[in-house]
Order: sequence, then structure tokens, then C-alpha cells
Amino acid sequence: MHIGIDVGGTNTDAVLVEGRRVLAECKTTTTADVTTGIIKAVSGLQAGHSFDPAAISAVMIGTTHFVNAVVEGRGLAQTAAVRLGLPATKALPPFVDWPQRLRQVIGGHSYLCHGGHEYDGRVISPLDEDELRGVARDIAAKGVRSVAISSVFSLVNGDFERQAAEILTAEVPDLFVSFSHEIGRLGLLERENATIINAALRELAEQIADGLTESLTAQGIAAPLYLSQNDGTLMDLEYARCYPVATFSSGPTNSMRGGAFLSGLDDCAVIDVGGTTTDVGMLTNGFPREASSEVLISGVRTNFRMPDVLSVGLGGGSVVRETPNGLEVGPDSVGFRLGEQALVFGGDTLTATDIAVAAGLADIGDAALVKNLDRRLVSSVLDHVCDQIATHVDRMRTCPAPLPVVLVGGGSVLVPDEIEGVKDMIRPEHHAFANAIGAAIAQVGGEVDRVFTIEQNRRDEVLDAARQEAVDKAVAAGAKAGSVRIVEVEEIPLAYLPGNASRVRARAVGDLVLEEAPRRGRA
Repeated sequence: MHIGIDVGGTNTDAVLVEGRRVLAECKTTTTADVTTGIIKAVSGLQAGHSFDPAAISAVMIGTTHFVNAVVEGRGLAQTAAVRLGLPATKALPPFVDWPQRLRQVIGGHSYLCHGGHEYDGRVISPLDEDELRGVARDIAAKGVRSVAISSVFSLVNGDFERQAAEILTAEVPDLFVSFSHEIGRLGLLERENATIINAALRELAEQIADGLTESLTAQGIAAPLYLSQNDGTLMDLEYARCYPVATFSSGPTNSMRGGAFLSGLDDCAVIDVGGTTTDVGMLTNGFPREASSEVLISGVRTNFRMPDVLSVGLGGGSVVRETPNGLEVGPDSVGFRLGEQALVFGGDTLTATDIAVAAGLADIGDAALVKNLDRRLVSSVLDHVCDQIATHVDRMRTCPAPLPVVLVGGGSVLVPDEIEGVKDMIRPEHHAFANAIGAAIAQVGGEVDRVFTIEQNRRDEVLDAARQEAVDKAVAAGAKAGSVRIVEVEEIPLAYLPGNASRVRARAVGDLVLEEAPRRGRA
């Protein structure tokens, strides 16, 4: 048996799973400190299906802790960005395109140093150790606790980033270090930005990792703990301490993977209607389609792995208003205070949940409290919801043919059974817990994404090497060797670079080895 938990803005969902069977499920309100909500959810599972805590082999959690911290600008550490690239890259220094508010929160300390490589591995300029020692002294003097090291074309050769880290940590021993070649993709500024965000979250990751462990220990569960990643795979807790940025979109990803599992479909659209937002994504080969362009995180351009998801501020907790300009549903939501503020719970705020109850679509709270709602208002809100979702599904499709849609999430009662352009609308069993189920059934992955020089008649050899490297990374991350498969291979010729260069991406996934939980040290 293992447990899947998804912490959303409104609800914390949990499921107890054995093989492909869901033994128990529990939905509880997300608490301000989050861990209390997790304890309540696990207690709810115990009430639904009594189990021995020692029999739990693993716990998988999807959390919004880290992305919320960046969006709200709280809990972020003072961070320095060290870029290796002089004499090149001076025109656009680190933090050049950051919102001023977020830059001020983490200090905005930036340093340009010598180093870096060309696309083919040739050195731009050698590292200057004295220069880096001077940076270390300045970092220590300013009280900076975390550093993001980026280097030109470090995806081709990451040695300079690692050497720079050795020099910096020799001078400042307790420094948290994040490497750009381990986090981002091609594109120096976007990769650097992703690394800075990750570095700013490292201290918070330590606190949250300890808090999650304590919340499970309080329930007598000593099983290995894993966190969901943006691509639908898992990472162990020690890895999460080093790479918190990899959890940013785990909520929608879990729902999409859970939708695939519950419906049996590998290629479809998934609509996840939660308490705060509705997320629309596409599944390809059972995994979320990845965003092909840069991703904005709180106004900062990044390029790490993220699913291609369209989100709209529409959910069960969305506030409904009639204004002179027409009907408004969201984007603001009562969130985890739904049980206090919604009309059906005796509150004074009209929400989408109240509309669903008044329309007879849901049996939540006290229906008598909304029986006098204007029928025209109820109908108008439901039509508005339908139009919004149909528009988002249409934006995500890549061909005009009707496509099957899997509907999941606790707020999915708001969505009608038929939407224009949708071939089949599927509401699978346990659809309200698809996010937690997606976490529970998640696999382990490995990815390669870098530039290769492909010599004549050696293309197949290079692609095979990339596939094998992806498989090896998945196994190293804790995947069962015999279960690993390649789910994606992409080759993009880079015509603007000499030497027949191509960007090659290969991704492999496999089942988690539960008998022997992998452990990773800190970066």
C-alpha cells in the first residue's frame, strides 16, 4: 500500500492505494500551515480503511508550497547570481528582466566572472580563482546564504560551474549552491533565472521537507517520502531539498496523470476543476505535453521542465458577482475558507459552489440556504463556466478533430456533460481525487536535453546514446531497471550553429523501486 496526497489552494486530497485499487479517499480543507491539513487527510484515510502505518511502502505528495512562495514573495532567501561568461554576456547582466519587487525580496546580488564554453565545448575564457574568491568574500559580507551559478553553454560542459562552487564553498562553507546545468535548458537568461529561483527556495525547501517528514512521523508512518515533479514523475525528499523548483506545476500534472490512470486513455485533454482554478492540459502517451516555449513564473522568464497547461481563475470557490459590466465569476476565490464563507455553509459570499448546489449539480452544505437564488443568475453562471472551459479546450487542441476529454477535480460538478468540439466527456470513478491518485501512481523519470554535434552517418548512434543516458538517469533516480521505457525523443537541428549541431531531448520513465528507496545528497 502507498499513499498519494495533493495539497491544493482549497483542499488537501489523499488516497490509499494498493496496486491499481483505491482503498480509501479523503478530502479535507487545506490549512494555513499545510502540514496540519496533511495530518487530517491521513487520519481520514485511516478512518475510511484501517491500516497499519508500518504497511505503507511509500508516500507521494504534490504540493504548491514553493510556487506560492515565489508568487507571494515570502520565505525566499537572500540569493546571489554568479555568471561565468566574461568577456561575453556583459550586455545583459543577471536579473535584467526581473520584476523589481521580486528582485528586492531576494537581494538582487549579481556577479559577472570569467569562464564559459562555446556550443562545441571550446573554452571562452579560463576560470579566475582569485576573482571567484573575491566574490565569495563579498557574498559572505552581505550575509547571502544561497548562490545560483550559471555558465555559458553549461549544458555542453558543466565543469566550470562545479569548479566555481568548490571555490565559493571553500570560502563560505554553509552556502547553498544551485547549478544551471542541472535545472534549466538552452537559453542562458531563462536557465539562469530558473536557477536563481531555485536557489532562493533552498532554505524554505529544508524547512518544508522537515515539516512533511514530521507530519507523517506523527501518524506513525516511516515510509520513504517522495514529491511530484512538473513532468509527472517523482523525486525523493533529499532531491527535493536541492531542486524545489521542480515541483512548481505538480498539481495540474498530478491531475492529468490521475485522469489518464482512471480513464485508461493515454491521448486526450484533461480538465481539472479545483477550488481556485481550472487547468486544461493535453496528455500524449500518458504524460502531459510539455511547454515548448519559455514559462513565466511571477513575471520571470524561465525554461525548465513545465507542462503545457492553460489555467483560468475558475473553481468551486470562485466568487460570483453581478456588475454593471456583466457577470463575473472569479478569478478571486475564497480558497480554503469555502466552508466558512460560501452561502451553503452559512457564509455571506456567493460562490460557484453555491450555484452548483442551487442547480442541483452538487449536494454540499445546506441547499435550503440557496433555494431562493435567481434562476436566471444560476443559468448564466453555468453558461459562463461552459464557455470559458470550451474556449480553453479549443486553445489547447492541435488539430480540428473532436477529442476525448477527461473531467476531474472536486469542482467538476460545474461542467456540463456536453461541450462543443468535445468527442467524449468522461467523468471516471474517483474523479474528485485524480490529483492525489496521480501522485500515488507516479513513476520515476530521467531526461537528457543538450546540444550534440552529429557527424555524418552517426545520427542513429548519437540518438541511441541520448536514449541510454536518459534510461541511466531514470534508474539512478530510483526506477526499476526492467520497467524503464523511452516516452519521448526529439531532435531539433540548430541551423544557426556551425558543425551540424542539433538539440536532442530524450525522456525515459519507469516504475519506482519501493523496496529500496533512493537517497540523494545535497548539491
